[in-house]
Formats: sequence, C-alpha cells, structure tokens
Amino acid sequence: TRKNFNKEERDPRHHQILLAKNDQGYKNLVKLTSLGYIEGMYSKYPRIDKQLIHKYHEGLIATTCCLGALVPQTILKHGEEEGENEFKWWLNIFQEDYYVELQRHGMPEQDKVNVILLKFAKKYNVKVIASNDSHYVDQKDFNAHDILLCINTGEKQSTEAMRGFSDDDVSSKNKRFAFPNDQFFLKTTAQMSEVFKDLPEAIDNTNEIVGKIDLLDLKKDILLPHFVVPSNFKSQDEYLASITWAGARERYKILTPEAEERIQFELSVIEKMGFAGYFLIVGDFIKHGREIGVFIGPGRGSAAGSAVAYCIGITNIDPIKYNLLFERFLNPERKSMPDIDTDFDDDGRQKVIDYVVQKYGKNQVAQIITYGTMAAKSSIADVARVMDLPLPESRALTKLIPERPGISLKRMLQAPITDKDKKDPKDKSLEDKEQLGAEDIENVKKLREIYNGNDLNSKILHEAEILEGSVRNTGIHASAIIIAPRDLT
Repeated sequence: TRKNFNKEERDPRHHQILLAKNDQGYKNLVKLTSLGYIEGMYSKYPRIDKQLIHKYHEGLIATTCCLGALVPQTILKHGEEEGENEFKWWLNIFQEDYYVELQRHGMPEQDKVNVILLKFAKKYNVKVIASNDSHYVDQKDFNAHDILLCINTGEKQSTEAMRGFSDDDVSSKNKRFAFPNDQFFLKTTAQMSEVFKDLPEAIDNTNEIVGKIDLLDLKKDILLPHFVVPSNFKSQDEYLASITWAGARERYKILTPEAEERIQFELSVIEKMGFAGYFLIVGDFIKHGREIGVFIGPGRGSAAGSAVAYCIGITNIDPIKYNLLFERFLNPERKSMPDIDTDFDDDGRQKVIDYVVQKYGKNQVAQIITYGTMAAKSSIADVARVMDLPLPESRALTKLIPERPGISLKRMLQAPITDKDKKDPKDKSLEDKEQLGAEDIENVKKLREIYNGNDLNSKILHEAEILEGSVRNTGIHASAIIIAPRDLT
C-alpha cells in the first residue's frame, strides 16, 4: 500500500532527476509532477514516493542524481551495503535507462560517494555520466545566488552559513542554508572535460541520453471542454443560436432588422471559428452565479461588443445601442481565442469556481500560477536587507529610481541618459524612452555615482542589477481558470 504523506510527521526528502525520453515519458512526468502537488504538497515542497515512480516509470530515464538524492544519501548515512540495495531498486525499475551520475564540486562527501558509485557501475555494468549541478549561469554570479537564497529564506548574509547537505537539527540550528562553494554554475564542455579528464567516457555517455530522447511535438491547439447540450439539439452551434434568439426577444422586445442582422452575423462568425462551446460554457457559469445571488459585473473589455454575449446573459450592455464593435472582440481574420472578462464579488467568486469544478471534474479545472519577479526598487530593497544596509539608507537608494511602471534598474545604470550620450543610433536614451525629466535625470546620475563607487551601497547596486527580474515568489492568478476537455494530471 502507498504511504500517506503526513505533514505532522517529518519525512526525509531526496532529490531525483527524471528525464522524458518519449511521449509516454512526458505524460508520466506530468502525472508525477501533478501528483506531487496534489497529494504530496505541504510546507514548501511537493513530493512523490517510490510507489508512484514504480507505477509511472515507463518512458523515463533516471540517474543516481546529485548528493541530495536517495542513493548518495543512503551511502553517506547507512554505508555501502545499504546504498547498494537502494541502487539495485532503481536499476531494477529503469534497467538500461538508469545511469550513474558523477558530480565533482570539490566536496569531500561527493568524492566519497563517487568512489562507491563507480564500484556499483562496474559491478552492474551501468554507464556513467558526468554532470554539474548548475544553479546559476556564470561563476561570478555565486554571491548574487547566495543573496537570492537569503531573500527566499528571509535570512541575512551575515548569519553563519551551513555549507553542506546535513539535515541534522543540531548542526543546522541558527545557521542559514548556503551552497558549499562557487562551483555550481553552468560549465562549458571544455571545463567539464577538464574536471573529468580521467573519465572521458562519462562526458561521451551524456550523448547516449540525448540520442534516446525523441523530439516531442507538443501541440498548442485550442482545446475546449465539451459542453453537453440538450438532446433535442444536434450541435453546440444550434443550441447557441436557439438561446441567443430567445434571449434577443427578451432583451429587445421588438427585434429590428439591424439587430437581427447583427446577431446573425455574430452567430455565423462564432460558428465559423468554432467557439460556440466557449460562449455556452461562460454563459452557463455566469447564469449559475446569478441564480445563487453572486454579484456579477455588467461586462468590460471587448466582450461588451458582442450582441450574442448580451442576448445569452454574459453581459448586460447593449452593444447595438452604444455602437460597440464586435470585431474588436472576435475577428474572423485573426484566429485567436475570445476573451470574456467577468467580474464576480469576492465571496461569490469561489462559489462559481466550486460550480465549475463540480460540473467538469476536479482534475479538469485548475487555477494558474503567477511568478512574482524582482523589480528595480524591490531588488535594491531586498539586497540591501540581506546585506545589512540600514533601512534609511536603503530607502534613500530606492528613492533615486524614477517612479515609472516597469522601469529597469539595468537601464538606469547602463543606458544613455540623453540622446547626446548615445554611442549607437539604435539605442534609446532614458530621456527619450522613459521620458525622464530634469529631476529624475539628476537622481539617475547620483545612482550611477554610487554604483561606480566601492562601498556597501555600490556592492548592493551591482548585485541588485544581476538579480533584477529573478523570480522572488509564486502565487495564484487572481482570476484566470483553466477548464480542460480531459484530465490535466
């Protein structure tokens, strides 16, 4: 029986690399990832167990992975014999798609594990590959990456670092997590060949994995869930037309030739583009929302230009009366999805989502992730906190950044300030592109003076420039919902 994950009990977690080599492998990788979040997500990490890996291993390639993986950790904590038993479990499942992965980052524990892994490889005739755990692109980015770790964990760089892979509560108490050294970058072929010059076959064998992997044709077709229409209608188009004309008679009381022509035109475009189902789905959950007393907006954006949307109750704005263009919403010359923005009151929104989940199935409905990135001011503020700059000085630095949506710290530090400063005619100056005035330009000059200095403020600006745009956190999109025609997991 499968283990039930229990957030009340501490469970040992290990890293694992799985590569999809074909379409089936990709589907299994998606399944494992989904189950990790659906069944094994608590604290900060999703998790899967060995039973799931056994069930969904087809089409996947596995390796012994990094020092944080199960085989290396078993070797370190329980010895070679236990490590060999663990190794055989993985080998038995993945067989010729299992590889001994060696990494050399200058860590004694890694050297110890590598000696034993090479023994396993020889004993069981398993091929060896070389890799480098890459967490940043260039070696010079080591400190910026360390700062990012501190930002994500709420620590300061001045806190004593635990530069290892110990999960011992005593040794890690009052210490922050950090990487052991500056070797966790994306090394070149030449650098990897030098590190593994005694094992050139480990470099060559990585090409074998590449050769096993099929190029997947991941289509991006528009896939609409199936909306079931009453049995006395032959198609979604026929049903949409029926409820549209019924709604039109209710909305307009007397249908003018202009209204009839407009509705007929819209229905023909919707049918031609294959979007009847979309209108039916949106109209259905809006209708349900109104029936249970949810406050729903009258309509906004280009969807307010659709007479069909008005007739079936999606919007409450008459586009004919207000001369709103349907073509801004749906244009037969542009094959793109219609986009109907709908506002629900805060309490009612979840009720509508619950209805959609109940109607289409919990595995066919999902919310969408968002990524919060470090903007110009926030990157300075975050780095300043981590590097122990007093708050008043941090605020003084961020105040030098002009108040502009989406402004770039890199451009504030590097771009030509005025057109006279341009070295390349194609360059855009801050004066031209960002429309900076005299006061903003003076602040940018002060910022650059600090940047070109050699004190703590200068170091903060250099690191903030590197980290600008990095993902700081994830969240759930405030409104977007996916409804799929089949199981998303």
